[in-house]
Amino acid sequence: MANLDNDLKNRLVAKAIEVQCNTCDDIQKVCWMVVHEHHHGVMPSEYDIRPIDETLYLSVLEALNQE
Repeated sequence: MANLDNDLKNRLVAKAIEVQCNTCDDIQKVCWMVVHEHHHGVMPSEYDIRPIDETLYLSVLEALNQE
């Protein structure tokens, strides 16, 4: 199970890097966007307040900060 979680985190990190390169948005916003897309199936709208997996978000953010 941990390997699946690590694979998911790696995929989301790669997606966040891609989104950040295309948008130049701050890394926290990009992490939120890709975790939101993973959880809800779509990128968030500007005022989307649906919940996301906070643990996954923090894990992706931490991995990106280490890049």
